[in-house]
Amino acid sequence: MMKPVLAAVLVAATASVQAVELPPEIAKQGSIKIAIVPNYPPMEFRDPATNTLTGFDVELGEALGRKLGVKIAWQETSFDQMMPAIATGRVDAILSGMTDLKSRQDTATFVDYLRNGPRFFVQQTRAVEFKDATALCGKSVGASRRTSFPKLIAAWSDAHCGSDPIKFVGTEGSADARTQLKQGRLDAAVQGGETLPYMMDLEPGTYVAVGEVFAAQFTGLALNVKEQALQQAVADALDALIADGSYRALLTKWKLTDYGVEKATINAGQ
Repeated sequence: MMKPVLAAVLVAATASVQAVELPPEIAKQGSIKIAIVPNYPPMEFRDPATNTLTGFDVELGEALGRKLGVKIAWQETSFDQMMPAIATGRVDAILSGMTDLKSRQDTATFVDYLRNGPRFFVQQTRAVEFKDATALCGKSVGASRRTSFPKLIAAWSDAHCGSDPIKFVGTEGSADARTQLKQGRLDAAVQGGETLPYMMDLEPGTYVAVGEVFAAQFTGLALNVKEQALQQAVADALDALIADGSYRALLTKWKLTDYGVEKATINAGQ
C-alpha cells in the first residue's frame, strides 16, 4: 500500500506538468508537429550510420512529448520556411537550434531552453597567429548570413577593432563557413559555441576556438504567439525535465553542460 505522504508527492509532481491543459486540437490529434532542419550537429542531424534523426533537440523534443503525453511528429523543412510555417499553422512548433531574438517574437513565442552564443574559431594550423580574439581585427571572418551572427560580429568588431575592423564574409551556413576556412578563403569563422565541441570531436586536430562566447543569446522552442496554453504547457514540461534530472542528462550526453538553464523562460531573447 502506498504511503499517504509519498502518494501526495507523486500527485503534486504529476499536477505540476499537467497544470495547464493542452489546446483541444493538440490533445485530439495526440501529437505536436515540430519543424526541424537536421543540419546543425549536435543539436539536430541525421545519424550517418542509420539516417535517423538525432541530436540534443531531437531527444529533448521526444522527452517533452512524453511529459505532455503526446507524440512528436517531426517535419523537415528549410530554415527560411520555419517561421512562415508557425505563422500559418502548418506546424505547431519549431525545435531546431533557433535563437530567440526580439525581432522574431512578433511571429513566434519562444520557450528558452539553452543559454549560449557565438564563438570565433580558426584552423589548428594557424592557432599561433590568434592568441586572443583581438588578433582577428582586420581579418576575414565568415558566418552564416541567415543568423544573428553578422550583426553580433559587427558589434564586437566596432567595440574592439577601431580603425581595423573585421572583414565579414556571409556564408550559406556553418558547414560552408568551415569549408571556406579549410580552403584558406577565411581567416576565421563563427558558429554557436554549443556546436564547437562536437565539430572538434568529429574532426580532431582541425579547429581551435579563439576567446570565449562573445554575445549572450538564448535558444528557444518556438510556438505560435496565440497558443498561450501550449506555451505554458511546454514551459511546465521543460521545468519538469529539469527537476527530474532528464534535462541535465541530455546536456551531459551532448556536451552542452556549459549552456544549460536553471528554469524555462519565455521570450528572454533580445
